[in-house]
Amino acid sequence: MTPLEETVDTLPKAFVRTVKKQPNRVALRYKEYGIWHDVTWAEYLEKVKQVAMGLYALGVKRGDKVSIIGENKPEWLYSAMGVMSIGATFVGIYTTNPAPECEYVVGHSESVVYICEDEEQFDKALVFRSRTPKLRKLIVWDMEGLRHFEDPMLMSFDDLLALGKKTNEEHPGLFDELVSQGKGEDIGGIIYTSGTTGPPKGAMLSHEGYLWVGQKAVEITQTTPEDETISFLPLNHVYEQIFDLMVHVQAGHIVNFTENTDTVMGDMKDVSPTLFHAVPRIWEKYYSGIVLKMEDATWFKRTCYNIAVKIGSQYNTVKLSGKKIPLPLQVAYWIAYFVVFRKLKERLGFDRVRLGFSGAAPISHNILKYFQSIGIPIREGYGMTETTGITHMSDEKNFKLGTVGKALPGTEVKIAEDGEILVRHKGIFKGYYRDEEKTKEALRDGWLYTGDVGEVDEEGYLKITDRKKDLIITAGGKNIAPQYIENLLKFSPYINDAVVIGDGRKYLTALIVIDEENVVKYAQDHKVQYTTFASLTRAPEVVKLIEEEVNKVNKQLARVENIRKFRILDKKLYTEDGEVTPTMKVKRKAINEQYKDLIESMYQD
Repeated sequence: MTPLEETVDTLPKAFVRTVKKQPNRVALRYKEYGIWHDVTWAEYLEKVKQVAMGLYALGVKRGDKVSIIGENKPEWLYSAMGVMSIGATFVGIYTTNPAPECEYVVGHSESVVYICEDEEQFDKALVFRSRTPKLRKLIVWDMEGLRHFEDPMLMSFDDLLALGKKTNEEHPGLFDELVSQGKGEDIGGIIYTSGTTGPPKGAMLSHEGYLWVGQKAVEITQTTPEDETISFLPLNHVYEQIFDLMVHVQAGHIVNFTENTDTVMGDMKDVSPTLFHAVPRIWEKYYSGIVLKMEDATWFKRTCYNIAVKIGSQYNTVKLSGKKIPLPLQVAYWIAYFVVFRKLKERLGFDRVRLGFSGAAPISHNILKYFQSIGIPIREGYGMTETTGITHMSDEKNFKLGTVGKALPGTEVKIAEDGEILVRHKGIFKGYYRDEEKTKEALRDGWLYTGDVGEVDEEGYLKITDRKKDLIITAGGKNIAPQYIENLLKFSPYINDAVVIGDGRKYLTALIVIDEENVVKYAQDHKVQYTTFASLTRAPEVVKLIEEEVNKVNKQLARVENIRKFRILDKKLYTEDGEVTPTMKVKRKAINEQYKDLIESMYQD
């Protein structure tokens, strides 16, 4: 028995085990210049070995940190898995981070190597490397524009692989030996939370946590080697790591990398994955796209679609209540599915999706109901970076609308007196890197204080109310959860983002960001005059359109929750401007600060 077969307690050990089981199956696919390329598990292992041995030859030791910055590509996984194979820790950085933020992560994590995608990300390191003394090497995947650039710290990824190959030939058993020395409690990755307040904190995630959460996710999603997923959310975010690292090395399914973030919808049609995970913004975009396409369709198609959606909605209302579905409704649904939904799913690339997931932020119940009606079951999960991604998740059959599912088996959940959700399981992080004070705030007696407010029903389903610090208490003393109202607003195809304001105020107001694509189309169809995005937001017809959408939402809410006034922002919200996190969660503090005059204008009378 080799050391690797004894205990599989690290991601690299689980990876090697899967390679042995199915060396010739496809592990990864990536698209380049419109053509898809396959990578088998054996080829994947070969690349990981070369990265690991190359880094080892460069002097990277057990416990060292290596930063990775780049779009989702096989090289990202080769790098992360290679780093972990020699007992080091990978640290992901968002590609959208400007140089000062990259400097913070590289400096704070004390990274010794910076692996990056291209010249753009390399240039960021040139700005700060004199201030990050631990940094010894800058390794670049794509050398375009850098081939003739001379610098002692620069090394191409190809040269790293060549060095690894040579080292491997000189020390044939070394890779296996280094992998076998790994322990479950070792830190596999540090994820810097994009924090909605203050500088990011580095959450230390252990191998045992990664494996435990991955195992539970495999059990709930029933993932097999036959499944396919698509990778396009940032790979340094824990949500994408669940499917591309944790589940992948244990279930052995195929991960497909999109060509770039703009080609996701086209690549979906190529791949037609069986599992599809996205953030609410993506699901909202799909929904609004369908709604507006149907508005332009012929009268006959529109009528068929509207009837089918009504039937789908009735069918799922009965199904969700747990009652027996009457035969006429079953027949009607199958006709609707065959005539309308089947073709619609094919057009979207959803024809093979057996399960969809929404995470990283709350999603509107209306969106979930809609997709359920057309035959795409979306399950909401709940978790944080600090819980290695998941604490609650629903499977295909057992779920309840309005909740984020039941706790993963082996997870303890408590609701504190003030309503805060506390959780404890084997995937809880090991603390924030070099920040004992913040670690003590978040971790007490093994319990993670999530900062979210919620309740658990009698069947064990968790319902999230809101972030504890985001709850609005009006001047009249009413407690209001803004996320619920914001999600109702974002259900409109014309609203991309909404921020509800009202803490300590007499009434609620909202800042609204329009959906450019859909509002532009509306403007063209209704001959609205405008020149720029800003002038579009000020057009009286657009203001009226948004007012109608706000009124629709107000009708669904209690009077105290009504939006009395709103302002349309004349720009979109950008990560680079510090207004949203990379997973598109709004940074309320920054928004309140930045638009304080605009907010005050809504409370002047």
